[in-house]
Amino acid sequence: MRKLLAGTFTGTLAALAVTTFPAVAQQWPSGPVTMIIPFAAGGPTDVLGRIVAERMSKSLGQQVVIENVGGAGGMTGSSRVAKARPDGNTFGIGTVGTHAQNQSLYARPAYDAAKDFEPVVLIAQVPIALLTKKALAANDMKSFIAHAKANEGKLNFASAGTGSATHLACVLFNAAAGLKSAHVPYKGTGPAMNDLVGGQVDYMCEILSTAKPQITSGNVKALALFNVQRSPVLPDLPTADEQALKGFEAYTWNAIFMPKGVPAAVVQRLNAATRETMDDPSVSKRLTDLGALLVSADKRSPEYLASFVKSEIAKWEKPIKESGAKVQ
Repeated sequence: MRKLLAGTFTGTLAALAVTTFPAVAQQWPSGPVTMIIPFAAGGPTDVLGRIVAERMSKSLGQQVVIENVGGAGGMTGSSRVAKARPDGNTFGIGTVGTHAQNQSLYARPAYDAAKDFEPVVLIAQVPIALLTKKALAANDMKSFIAHAKANEGKLNFASAGTGSATHLACVLFNAAAGLKSAHVPYKGTGPAMNDLVGGQVDYMCEILSTAKPQITSGNVKALALFNVQRSPVLPDLPTADEQALKGFEAYTWNAIFMPKGVPAAVVQRLNAATRETMDDPSVSKRLTDLGALLVSADKRSPEYLASFVKSEIAKWEKPIKESGAKVQ
C-alpha cells in the first residue's frame, strides 16, 4: 500500500511539473531580468549589450538591468551566468573570447563553453582594426610593421585585458607580422583607449564598434582592418589582406547565453525577443553604424549558436597554441 501511494505521489508530481511548465514559461519574465556583460562599461560588448537591452526590455515587457562583471578576459562575468539559478532571470552576452578563445588560452578555464550554458541567439560579428597613437611614425600597416621591427622590443600594445579578444587579436597579428612587443593589459577597453589617445601606449587591436568614434574624430590612426573585405562604415580603411598580410582576419562576435537547465520555452522566449530587437530598424542601424554585421535570419536559432560555439572553439585552438599565448 505504501509503495502504491509513493508511486502515485511521484507520478502526480511528474504530471504536475509537465502541466505547470508551459504556464511558468508563458509568465516569464514576471519581473526585471539581469543581463551580465562580462567586460567593463564603455567597451564594445557593453555598447552593443546596452543597445540590445534597451529595446529588449520593450519586447519582454520587463526591464533588462545591465550588470558589468569584468575580469579574466570575460570569464568572471560569464562564470556568473553559468552558475546562476536556471530560472531565466540571469543571462549574459558572450563573445569569441569568453566562449571560444579562452577555452584554449587559459590553462584552467572557469567553465566549459560548449556544455555549461544554454545558447540563445547569435547577434553579430564585428571585425577588429589596428590603431596606433597619432604620434607614431607610420601611416599604413606596411610602414608600421617596418617601424616595429626596427624598434624591436620598444613598442607596446594595449588591450581590454589578458585573454580578451583585443589581446588575442594583437597576439595573432604580432605572430603573423613577426613583431615582438610588450602587452599592457587594462581593465576594459575604455581605459586602454584613453591611454592610446593620450599616447601612453603605441598601438591597439580594437573592435570596430568602439574604434570607429575614435577613428572618425581623429584621436587615433587607423592603419588596417583585420578582415578580407572592407567595412561599409569605414570604406577608406584598407584591410590587412590588401596590405601586407594576405588572408589575415581577427574579429569578435556577440551572442546571448543562459545558465544550463533554463526551460526550453524560456530560451525560445528570449530568442524571440532578441530577434525582434535585431529586426527593429533603429537598433539595426545603430549596430551597423558601429561596424557590427548582424547575422542573417537562418543563423539566429539556439541550435545554430550551439554548433557555432563548438566550431569556434575548434577554430581558435590551433592558432592560439601556435602563437604560444597562454594564461595560467
